[in-house]
Amino acid sequence: MRSFLVRERSVPCPGPREIAPRWEREKSQASYADRIGPPAVEIVMLRKMRDLDIRLALHSLLREEHEGDRETLILDELGLCQGTVRADVAVINGSLAGFEIKSDSDTLERLPRQAEIYGRVFDYVTLIVGKKHARGIGKRVPRYWGIVVVSQEGGELVLRRRRTAKRNPGVDPYAVARLLWRDEALEILTARGLDEGLRGKPRRVLWQALAVGMPAEELAQEVRKTLRAREDWRSDRPRSRCGDSSRSSAKS
Repeated sequence: MRSFLVRERSVPCPGPREIAPRWEREKSQASYADRIGPPAVEIVMLRKMRDLDIRLALHSLLREEHEGDRETLILDELGLCQGTVRADVAVINGSLAGFEIKSDSDTLERLPRQAEIYGRVFDYVTLIVGKKHARGIGKRVPRYWGIVVVSQEGGELVLRRRRTAKRNPGVDPYAVARLLWRDEALEILTARGLDEGLRGKPRRVLWQALAVGMPAEELAQEVRKTLRAREDWRSDRPRSRCGDSSRSSAKS
């Protein structure tokens, strides 16, 4: 695990408007769970808080946190369980981390369903909420979820970490396998000699074969490796690889 020293600095955040996030952290040895969630305080100069502003700032800080790490992929709108739910932002590296954004203009109507699906797939989850939703939010999501509260103070957008994300104890290997396309699932099965009688089967059968035939952690590693290597995401959602000098846009 890496550790970091506390310092304050500003970084540019590409997007439709100039945003300069600043991190402030307490000096500590940082666990991976600490690093996949936003720091204690992040300040972004804004006129009005929007979901997009929060997302852009989060992207900027995640890229800063994983700068130079080509094993980290940051992805918007990752579909879970065949699009039943889409994670606002996902970070794929040695673990799979999801971020759900609920600004003051959003409702929490879908949160229970989102929490259920996130809990099947992600190793770590962080919920970013506006002050409107902050009261009692900890009781509305699983205890392992991290919580970050967003507020506007003097024309600035401030994100404060209320609770650090912990490792999810209930990841479902079948739900993780469903992140794979059919040809990717078959390739993994073939490489392990588990493809006998499966080549003509539908993808759900292949996912089940992976979930049953491989240890959960080994399967998770293979899925993360495959997602990081994937080029054609069949989507117009942006993604960025932290070792790259520029962001790439997924194809439709």
